[in-house]
Amino acid sequence: MPRLPRRAPSLRALTALASAVAALAGAAPVARAQAAPQRPFGTLRDQAAVQQGWLDARMRTVLPALMRKHGVDTWVVPMREYNEDPVFRALVSPTTFAARRRTIYVFFDRCAAAGRPVASDTGCIERIAMGGTSQGGVYRALRATKELPATGGVTVAAGSGTTTRQAELWGDEQWQVLRRAVEERRPQRIAVNVSRTFAFADGLTAGELEGMREALGPQWSARFTSIDALPVEMLATRLPEEDAVYREMNRLVWEILAEAFSNRVVTPGVTTTQDVVWWMRQRVNDLGLGSWFQPSVEVQRQGWTAERLGENPVIQRGDVLHCDFGLVAYHLATDTQHMGYVLREGETAPPAGLRAALRTSNRLQDLLMAEIRPGRTGNDILRATQARMRAEGIDGTIYTHPIGIHGHGAGPLIGLWDYQDGVPGRGDATVIPRMWFSIELQATSPVPEWGGQKVRSAQEEDMIVGADGVPRWAYQRQTEFHLVR
Repeated sequence: MPRLPRRAPSLRALTALASAVAALAGAAPVARAQAAPQRPFGTLRDQAAVQQGWLDARMRTVLPALMRKHGVDTWVVPMREYNEDPVFRALVSPTTFAARRRTIYVFFDRCAAAGRPVASDTGCIERIAMGGTSQGGVYRALRATKELPATGGVTVAAGSGTTTRQAELWGDEQWQVLRRAVEERRPQRIAVNVSRTFAFADGLTAGELEGMREALGPQWSARFTSIDALPVEMLATRLPEEDAVYREMNRLVWEILAEAFSNRVVTPGVTTTQDVVWWMRQRVNDLGLGSWFQPSVEVQRQGWTAERLGENPVIQRGDVLHCDFGLVAYHLATDTQHMGYVLREGETAPPAGLRAALRTSNRLQDLLMAEIRPGRTGNDILRATQARMRAEGIDGTIYTHPIGIHGHGAGPLIGLWDYQDGVPGRGDATVIPRMWFSIELQATSPVPEWGGQKVRSAQEEDMIVGADGVPRWAYQRQTEFHLVR
């Protein structure tokens, strides 16, 4: 029998072997070595460490302030595996992907119960996870209920000469644990996530509500209260540390879009809009990042209607390009729309009429940003901006939304494309400090060089409402077309 090699074969040897096998099979030889992966935000482990710090900070600062702001001393958030409350992502560590069987998160304001003022650094809020884990020490986890004989799996305890392991909370038993916790603390107002207006505040399912009411009985369930703003603002409020990361995420978006609308990706007369879409989607994947929607690329062409262009036109010289694109990193989403132009032979810049159209949509951005400030509702902001828009003779549409953990995030809507008179319910929520928006809108302008044909300049850029209430761009905004030469 031949002796085994003392060490594993080298990468070069393995590559040569693979190439030889591929050649025998008639396939193309494999590359000698793979390029090092691009990781603009580090490894997943690096990102998770940052996110864990954010979670700890949010629990120490954001949560106590919101509970005291909305006058609740207890907030109960129950959920079951794969049927998580929308607020779940704001409550758990980056290594937690789903609830564990049933997990009940309980937040109790001990300072309020004792009549003391709330402080972010004194541990006023007791955080309990009934089921699940401590989320890296953020919660006091209550999981074990009884010992079982060990018949396999991981041994976790030993006593009296018998190896045992702990059974987890299960079924109605969990509701009884909650009842004991409530009876010990005797809260006055128990917030639950039930809403007919906001999906983000409506995470308590009918079955969970029924089980909780039955277990707690009329004495405690009579103290249930639904406060839409509590879960909505818990999701919407961002940290200063997140702002810095978000700037870098948006900078990366700009780099991707600048490449997508360039000759590195687009060959006039050859490349289709779907070719560009899938290039963007693949680029995000290759960077180890995520997407929260399928990108889109559209064309406007002189003398052509959208119907004539079809769903996947070949990009030609003289075309106006538009894209809608977003990526996900650190469990945060971006949302951006940019404009591009394919230069005709002999052109060095887009026609003056197209540049003017872009300036008009920039002006509409200015008007909207000037109206956004804490305390105003989305509908108020929409009406005020429209009045200024009409006074300046701009033909535009506003459909701006919050963004953050979710792409279409928690908070007030400022119009929808088909609700320009205001959005009932969701448009009545108010802007708060430390939240983000995607400033999404369009202005339609006639272009003289196109015989007066109207061109739609649709733009979207992410922005930040600072702690001081002043809005600013997360990175910057587009004021010039991306050019395909």
